[in-house]
Amino acid sequence: MRYLVVIFAVAVAAGGAWFWSGPEPFSARAAGSAAIDIAAGEQIYVEYCAACHGANLEGQENWRSPGADGRLPAPPHDETGHTWHHSDRLLLDYTKLGGAALLAQKGVEFDSGMPGFADQLTDTEIHDVLAYIKSTWPERIQKIQAERSKAEEQQD
Repeated sequence: MRYLVVIFAVAVAAGGAWFWSGPEPFSARAAGSAAIDIAAGEQIYVEYCAACHGANLEGQENWRSPGADGRLPAPPHDETGHTWHHSDRLLLDYTKLGGAALLAQKGVEFDSGMPGFADQLTDTEIHDVLAYIKSTWPERIQKIQAERSKAEEQQD
């Protein structure tokens, strides 16, 4: 049963474009931010993200299968993972709030290992981290992810 909850939560996250009903479009949040700084994003990634997601964005072993504690290991952020399947807004909110808190806002109980970083990182810093991650993807994947983000913004 717990495995079905995990699968459902992942499916909900993947459908973030239609599932999210946040009060403010991603572009409005980003508009007040300073210019994106990929180098700063890489440094922040090393400090806050690499311990779980890997120094080379490779994620943890067996990231698609729940561990003994029922949690999914940290996924890769390179092109082999699912990060690029999500919109910028969902990635920002997931990073700020953490997996369990974001999904709880949507009525989904999910024991995510992803903590929230709202108390440690600003939106600008999170944007920089996401820009760094995206800069490592092949151009084709960057375009697909950008199209998903744009489509979600247009729905608002």
